[in-house]
Amino acid sequence: MTFRHIAVIDIGKTNAKLALVDAETLSEIAVETRPNTILAGPPWPHVDLEGHWTFLLDALATMQAQHGIHAISVTTHGAAAVLLNSEGGLAAPMLDYEYTGPEALVAEYDAIRPDFSETGSPRLPMGLNLGAQLFWQLREDPDLDARIAHVVTYPQYWGYRLTGALATDVTSLGCHTDLWNPWEGRQSSLVDRLGLTDRLAPARHSSDILGSVTAGIAKRTALSPDTPVACGIHDSNASLYPHLAGRSAPFSVVSSGTWIVAMAVGGKEVTLDPSRDTLVNVDARGDAVPSARFMGGREFEILRRGHALATPTDADRTAVLSGLHCLPAVEPGTGPFPDRAGGFTSEPTTDGQRMLAVSWYLALMTNTCLDLVGADGPVIVEGPFARNTDYLDMLAALRDRVEASGSATGTSAGGALLLMREHEVKPALAVVPSNRERLRSYAASWVSQAGLI
Repeated sequence: MTFRHIAVIDIGKTNAKLALVDAETLSEIAVETRPNTILAGPPWPHVDLEGHWTFLLDALATMQAQHGIHAISVTTHGAAAVLLNSEGGLAAPMLDYEYTGPEALVAEYDAIRPDFSETGSPRLPMGLNLGAQLFWQLREDPDLDARIAHVVTYPQYWGYRLTGALATDVTSLGCHTDLWNPWEGRQSSLVDRLGLTDRLAPARHSSDILGSVTAGIAKRTALSPDTPVACGIHDSNASLYPHLAGRSAPFSVVSSGTWIVAMAVGGKEVTLDPSRDTLVNVDARGDAVPSARFMGGREFEILRRGHALATPTDADRTAVLSGLHCLPAVEPGTGPFPDRAGGFTSEPTTDGQRMLAVSWYLALMTNTCLDLVGADGPVIVEGPFARNTDYLDMLAALRDRVEASGSATGTSAGGALLLMREHEVKPALAVVPSNRERLRSYAASWVSQAGLI
């Protein structure tokens, strides 16, 4: 069956979005967004699920009235699950993964979590390991265990609200959760240790159809009651998905947003170092994908400090090339240099200098991530940074081939493609660096300044 208009629920860490994607062009023909504001509690900082739900239903109704919706897909950030009670409501609010509460039980959790060799999950701070969230919540609220009937990963929570079907998906379980063995395609030993073996919803492939919208949803939104809903996918893997069928390995995809995630398909054989935020993602087909990441979008906003998105002048470029660097790391505790405290080597004197130094810094960090996962072949940049010419320029100076995705956003297109059996990858634009030798010299200076050699 062919679906012309696919509504993609796209929940990132910063914003919640509903995008209506045209299946023929993979372009977004309508978009509505709201901030993903964290509620303070009680009982702990949590996601505004009901606020998102009202927003999504209203947006679905609007897009149905204006354009028509023929299918629904879902993509969300990782490190997230929703705990449901026997009536299908919340057993507890959905914990914000940036809350530091789970760090109070670091020693106890480390004593039971599986080794990296079993899960491909590095030990991460806060609640970035979903298993650490669950362990802490069960300890923090002693009555919670009795209330939990089902555990669903975040994309499938929205699928459950739409269809009533319970599921998890392999990409969300394979996203540094400690709960999944990516090489054997099954739950890790931690699920049993947490007492959740029979309550973790069944794992399905992202493109599986959960079912059709319920009668109540159809009435609320005017959608057809036959509207199908795809199982859903982790957002970084949504960026990877369009390329899996359309390219031959080796290649790598850089998914950019709040997180910049480098994923190597068919790359060089390397030993991943979990202390540097490398991990094994699981793609929509269920295959293991070596990955590395850092909070590039978050760092971009921190370093901007509200300054304008200025275009660098020739004078700005000369000033930055003369030795203005941004050193790792800006967001501590994550990325390839988690124990470093970095920033500008000197304060930029213009907005153009600031934007250039930040863009080059993010490209250098991305290149480091690609090296860590053994990236080989072309590198395709998806998401917002595919439109940052200075970021692309530096990355292309350091890699043999860099391409900027022709898609406005990798996540929405990837989510839509879950419902399409045949597709063509929109051609990506090969990036030609403006001055490879000067950029490589700057990169070598950055490595030296940061003390990385």
